[in-house]
Amino acid sequence: MTRKTLNWMALFAVLALPGVASAHHAEEKNGMWIDHAGMTLYTFDKDMQNKSVCNAECAKNWPPLLVKPGDEAAKGKWTQVKRDDGAMQWAYGGKPLYTFIKDKKAGDMTGDGMKDVWHVAKP
Repeated sequence: MTRKTLNWMALFAVLALPGVASAHHAEEKNGMWIDHAGMTLYTFDKDMQNKSVCNAECAKNWPPLLVKPGDEAAKGKWTQVKRDDGAMQWAYGGKPLYTFIKDKKAGDMTGDGMKDVWHVAKP
């Protein structure tokens, strides 16, 4: 076998492992949801079931986890909600998901408990 073939085989093996790599929009790590870049995802207490109320200035500080072209269809507790601007956002258990502008690197959780209405999203 050539080195190139071995590299492809290794890639396919990794993709076959559940939770290691996927086209999914988020994954669970240490009991919380993170996005594809490893950034912590949050929920907002003021959101309604399957409806985001974090728009305009709020969405600048708490960027929504947007549905991107090619994202897999929603399954189970995962849903897609339409935002006021028409964009589609991921939600888990009916709660829209966001990152926080002050989280600078994967694993940061500086938004947890912010103003008693922002919380780390958990499965």
